Amino acid sequence: MSRVHDALRRAEQLLEAPVEDGFDGDGLNGGDDANFLSVPEDMDSGALSGVDYGAPDVPAYGGAYGPGVVRSESKGMQVDWRNFLSRCRVIPFHPAPEAHLIDIERPHEIPGEEFRSLRTRLNHMQSQQDLHAIVVTSASPAEGKTFTAINLALAQAQLESPVLIADLDLRRPVVHNMFQCEKSPGFSDFLLADRPLEECVRRIEGTNLYFMPAGTQVKNPLELLNMRQVKYTIDAFRKVFNWVILDTPPLLFSADANLLATLTDGTIIVVRIGSTTYDNVIRAMQTLCENNVLGIVANGARAGELYSKYTYYYTKADADVED
Repeated sequence: MSRVHDALRRAEQLLEAPVEDGFDGDGLNGGDDANFLSVPEDMDSGALSGVDYGAPDVPAYGGAYGPGVVRSESKGMQVDWRNFLSRCRVIPFHPAPEAHLIDIERPHEIPGEEFRSLRTRLNHMQSQQDLHAIVVTSASPAEGKTFTAINLALAQAQLESPVLIADLDLRRPVVHNMFQCEKSPGFSDFLLADRPLEECVRRIEGTNLYFMPAGTQVKNPLELLNMRQVKYTIDAFRKVFNWVILDTPPLLFSADANLLATLTDGTIIVVRIGSTTYDNVIRAMQTLCENNVLGIVANGARAGELYSKYTYYYTKADADVED
């Protein structure tokens, strides 16, 4: 049994959290003693239908900001939600080579299969509960949370419904580098009433994926995220997008992810095989105010292990076509 499995069992005892069947880091079904996200079949479900685009307007903010956060001027934060998606600027999809994003033009590549399995598990969960806005985080840096968040968003966007990936790691934002686009205007600019929301969100050309970068750097990100407009905006996003995926700072290095987890429907924790310790997994889960961990994604499995899972299937399929 891996260290991650041990960590999950210990965390369950400490937190008295229910266990989900699912993904065990090598892409196999881990059974009842794992709390991972994935199922072995690619069953697309949970597509959004009949969306009410008439989400309530975000009310104008009339209070004071936390210490160290300066608002440029007093402006309203009204949003025309009915026409919001059509007013977002379209940017080309030119991911950075080092981002290792899944190739939407080559669906049978192994990384894409793994994220579609993760997508399937989440969509099944969505069909059973109100699940639209999620936090993707990790215990410590360099464990693959941003890589997981973007690729999950890309996999979800391959379906018919709009998906939003938002970079709410206001301390060290990197999602804009992955897409090779500008960092601002973004989320902080909207909250500070510097830009309208439609200027802070872009649609990735040729996809149903929308992206909101972090925006202009602020001195005290946690105070900014404590504004009540953050909750209003996330709640409104849940009515416009089928999935709202938030990339946040690591749990053990700031309280940002903990705060955002209380405003969303669930949390995914990313661990790195051979790097993340079970003590860090337990500590990270204990920091959460809400017991809404949907599961854990194991990152960093050896390519050979993943490749062996699909070799027989695709080789046999090719042979059948030739016959």
